[in-house]
Amino acid sequence: MLVDSFRFLPRSFVPLYQSPAPLPGEEEPVWAPFPARLAEASVALITSAGLHVEGKQEPFDAEGERRQPTWGDPTHRVIPAELGERRLGMTHLHVNPTDALADNNVVLPSAVLAELVADGRVGAAGPDHVSVMGYQQAGLEVWRNETAPAIVELLRRQGTDGVVLAPV
Repeated sequence: MLVDSFRFLPRSFVPLYQSPAPLPGEEEPVWAPFPARLAEASVALITSAGLHVEGKQEPFDAEGERRQPTWGDPTHRVIPAELGERRLGMTHLHVNPTDALADNNVVLPSAVLAELVADGRVGAAGPDHVSVMGYQQAGLEVWRNETAPAIVELLRRQGTDGVVLAPV
C-alpha cells in the first residue's frame, strides 16, 4: 500500500518537503551508543502527534499555524505514562485525529511499551512520555535551542535510558 504523506497538505508544499537537503552541519546521521541492556533499560516515547492531556494542559497553537502555514508550535507536552481516567486531545492540522483519539496507541504506543515491560523485554517505561507538534519547518531555531534541550533534561531527570520515536 502506498502512503501519500502529503494527502492533507496543499500540493504546493510537496516540492518543499519531498526530498529535503540536510541542514548545514547536519550531513551525518546522529548516533548515540546504547550501553544498557534493553531488558534493564527505562524507555520513554516521543510522539509528534501534538497530544495534550485534556483539561490539564493547553492544546498546541493551531491558530498560529493557520495564520503562518510554515510555522509549527515548538513547545512540548509531558504525557504521564499512566493516564488513568484522563483523556488525550490532539492538535495537528496535517493529520486526521479520529483514529489517534479512538486509540492513543496509534500515535503513542504506550500499551505496546507496557507489554514489552511485562514480558521482560524492556526494563521499565519512563514515568512520562513527550509529545510535540510535528511540522516544525520555520521554528527550528527555537526547537534546537529551547524545546529539544528541555526534553533531554526531562528524560535525563527521570532516568530514561532510551526513547522510541513515534513520528506522525
